[in-house]
Amino acid sequence: MRLAEIGLEVPEILLPAAGVDLARWAVVACDQYTSQPEYWRAVDHSVGDSPSALRLVLPEVHLEAPDIEARIAAIQARMREYLARGVFAKPLRGFVAVVRSTPHVAARRGLMVALDLERYDWRPGARALVRPTEATVPERLPPRLRVREGAALELPHVLVLIDDPGETVIGPVCDAASRTPALYDFELMNGAGRIRGFAVSEPARIEGVARSLAALAEPALQAAKYGASDGDPFLYASGDGNHSLAAAKLFWDRRKGALGAAQRERDPARFALVELVNVHDPGLRFEPIHRIVFDVDPEALLADLDRLAGAGPKHALPWLASTRSGVATLPAGDEPLAVAALQGFLDGWLAKHPEARIDYIHGDEALAELAAAPRRIGFRLPAFEKSALFPTVARRGVLPRKAFSLGEAEEKRFYLEARRLGPASD
Repeated sequence: MRLAEIGLEVPEILLPAAGVDLARWAVVACDQYTSQPEYWRAVDHSVGDSPSALRLVLPEVHLEAPDIEARIAAIQARMREYLARGVFAKPLRGFVAVVRSTPHVAARRGLMVALDLERYDWRPGARALVRPTEATVPERLPPRLRVREGAALELPHVLVLIDDPGETVIGPVCDAASRTPALYDFELMNGAGRIRGFAVSEPARIEGVARSLAALAEPALQAAKYGASDGDPFLYASGDGNHSLAAAKLFWDRRKGALGAAQRERDPARFALVELVNVHDPGLRFEPIHRIVFDVDPEALLADLDRLAGAGPKHALPWLASTRSGVATLPAGDEPLAVAALQGFLDGWLAKHPEARIDYIHGDEALAELAAAPRRIGFRLPAFEKSALFPTVARRGVLPRKAFSLGEAEEKRFYLEARRLGPASD
């Protein structure tokens, strides 16, 4: 089985060398705690002068900083410095089986692989082997693209999902690998749990992964799961890190035009290091993301919702505003997802009320606390059934932004492994 047929490559993975404090090296995904700059200040203080992935990524809390270009240049310089200083151990050619515990789950299993960006398409309606789960916002890509354009390394927080109810791919390889010596085993910062990694470098095990994934892409199985399709099989869905993966794709599309055919086959920028996770893994939690609207007259917004009332199926939308609460209804029309119907309404409503703004909130308690203040209204959304993700995306295309979350912020992937993208010096 050729890995290229299933959109994979065996990466050369870089891990910190012996002596590097892994608890200070690994930091959470850059798109977390964006409204909590104090979190990132505390991480910066904790890391200090120790080598850290914090110095190699751009936390989104800084996206509006006036010195963003200097920050990007510093990130790229630090990548070259770490490579020159020997911060990384000898590269491991192979996959890495990952076992992650969090405050909420005992274990979430994953597999680090290199994904072929030629098989990925984030454009609406694309029928590629690798598809996004949520709408990509082009305006969010430029900062990520600028980091990658001059980067000697990539450090991923991307989680790519597979639909494997029989646990034929990741479970068996993690179980086998976990009986070998660990590449790493340590507690993550800020109470985010524990992470262990194991090498998967034997050709027979890699071949086994490839065959199991190829079986999931068989046309008969795909048709039974998702219906007939005139595109590629739907094997991978980007769950977390959609925009980072889209930026990597955009960079590759710009770069490949300057390369010859042979170079395009092997160029490091053609691939992206990601963690594969089975959507059916018991350790993978799908959480709803609630909506709150600020600087609004709740009664006026609810009245506009009421004006849409009519015959036919409706979505029930629990709301909270100050000391009041209730349930609004929104006609479902042809939209089976409450989150999509509500987001469509709010997008149109906010366009007519520029004084108001929206935010996306994790957790019922956080929503209730925020909605208790005057001139705010929160909408509590239902959980998204994770087993419905692949059939839903196959049928309707991408979901609206912030349709669901893969766990809470502390459960997100931490930057740990790296991969070379270019030379160590310009």
